[in-house]
Amino acid sequence: EQEWGVTLLLRGRSGVTLTAAGEALLPGLRAVCNAERELQEEVAELHGLTRGPIRVGTFNSISVHWLPRLMKTFLEKYPAIRFEVLTHIEYREIEDWVASGRVDCGFISLPCALELDTVFLRRDRHMAVLPAGHPLAGEPAYPIARFAQDPYIKLEDDRDREVIRIFERYGVKPNLQYLVNDDYAAISMVESGLGVSVLTELVLRRTPYQVAVKPLDPPQFRDIGLAVRDRSAASPATARFLEHVEAALAAGEI
Repeated sequence: EQEWGVTLLLRGRSGVTLTAAGEALLPGLRAVCNAERELQEEVAELHGLTRGPIRVGTFNSISVHWLPRLMKTFLEKYPAIRFEVLTHIEYREIEDWVASGRVDCGFISLPCALELDTVFLRRDRHMAVLPAGHPLAGEPAYPIARFAQDPYIKLEDDRDREVIRIFERYGVKPNLQYLVNDDYAAISMVESGLGVSVLTELVLRRTPYQVAVKPLDPPQFRDIGLAVRDRSAASPATARFLEHVEAALAAGEI
């Protein structure tokens, strides 16, 4: 601020926020910091070392079921690496983080809305979650049209955009009875017999709740991918992590 003669931060009792000038200069400042960090990593690479942070953007089910194991096995090879994990419920926000350089890589839903380098990882099914005593609990699948009849437990819109699009695609107006903002709250409500819901197979992995989980009819999916801004320009640590994720995928570990 002294060197440039520009106020970048507003400081007050409630905390620190960026000024308009700070917001305008933030992308350039972030790019300088990223470039300096990548240069340090490349120097370390020349010495046969891999150190520094890897900033990963992710969403909840990846944070719970994939990322801890991926981090653990990666750190066994590269113990000097430090992970910084940022979680968001919106895939598009994670894409923006990758594009702006706020994170080095991000788990997203494909196709990507931005021009990023992506790797397809896995197709994840959307599943109907039913009380154990539901009349269709013994059936092989749950018809999408049935959501217009059964009491529906809906996640808030930011978490549920894919499911909203499924209902729109098939012209179904679900019988909305409850709105929640947490996956496991929805499962617990289903277990108590309050209604039915839709969650992804990955979220439902290892769930302790006594519920029936059925594929939708017709089947519905989301494609999970890993995105970087430009793989050819990724830092050495980020490039190694991408290779590690791909190797885990090939080995059936995710």
